[in-house]
Amino acid sequence: MSYVAPRLTLRSFPRASTPIRLQRRYARVHDVRFVATQQRTSTIDEKYRAKLEQKAKSEGHESISSLKEAYADKISEHRRAASKPPPGASINTSSPLEPPSPSSSQPQQPTQSSQPPSRGAPGHKVPESGIKPLSSYLDLEKIASLPAKEIELLWRLRHASSPLSLCATIPLDTYRRMYASALQHPQFVLPLPRPASDDGSGDIQTSTDGFGPDAQRTTADVHFLQWGFHPPAKSATPPSGTAAGAGAKSENNHTSTVIFTHLAAFKLHGEHAQPHTTITHHLDLADSHGLVLLNGGVMEGRGVSVDEGRWLLMCLQKFYDFEGHGGGVGRERRQELLKKFSSGDSGFSLEELLDEAERVS
Repeated sequence: MSYVAPRLTLRSFPRASTPIRLQRRYARVHDVRFVATQQRTSTIDEKYRAKLEQKAKSEGHESISSLKEAYADKISEHRRAASKPPPGASINTSSPLEPPSPSSSQPQQPTQSSQPPSRGAPGHKVPESGIKPLSSYLDLEKIASLPAKEIELLWRLRHASSPLSLCATIPLDTYRRMYASALQHPQFVLPLPRPASDDGSGDIQTSTDGFGPDAQRTTADVHFLQWGFHPPAKSATPPSGTAAGAGAKSENNHTSTVIFTHLAAFKLHGEHAQPHTTITHHLDLADSHGLVLLNGGVMEGRGVSVDEGRWLLMCLQKFYDFEGHGGGVGRERRQELLKKFSSGDSGFSLEELLDEAERVS
């Protein structure tokens, strides 16, 4: 819980016999977490200098500066297109879901309207938080007696008809480690490999539908993620005979969500930035079957494909389950990157983040 300083006014202090001189300051506070994630132009120029020089010579330019001047209009057009909100996107004016710790600027937690229509228990109402409970997807009473393998199969079949959906089953031990990391680091950034522009500018290609698995990815853009923690579904009751039903502490004590937003859009629009991917973790079967069911989806026309959404989910587990993923290989580096970002350490490096995300472990 963050500390909230008491509100003080001039009336709170005893009046002095002589007037108090006040000095007015015009300081501005900047969030160093996002300053640390900005790449320097000089570093990018040095990295692609050889390619830019070759491009300049092939087109008859004397220098890289001359090449940049020739492509100035096209570069500006690409940057405006990348920062522009998707067509038809509207600002969500509903109340955002509250995260565990307040932040100065946070993207809105959207309702999962992109989910397929509910075929769960009839007459079930979506709670005020906008998060559909697991009972709206599966009949919990009927599946309570099924083994974990059959539940996993039913869960995947439940979402097979939606081309933009994301679903997975997570072992309870894995989720516990991710949950513990998320409580300490509710916000983070993840890289997403993308194809580079063909004009030699070094910019990233953009597409309203993202890119498929066959695209040649030579560069990357950055995406901002945020965890949210909410009360469990009111109708969720542990099956009889489980540890929770016998009076032990239940694992089903919350529902967690994760939203992903383009970092460039978040820095431009702040809390009004539209997320492109949302997921929810359901713990209804954690006590009885040791499973956490994940479901979510990629928003159409937000610049990310389903394959890229799966990549982000893989990276999410890789960094937040730094102790268990890949047998713990490289866990120190992943844990250190989480700590540096959360603390606003200037040593946070996007190159290290990309190297670790692409590392096979």
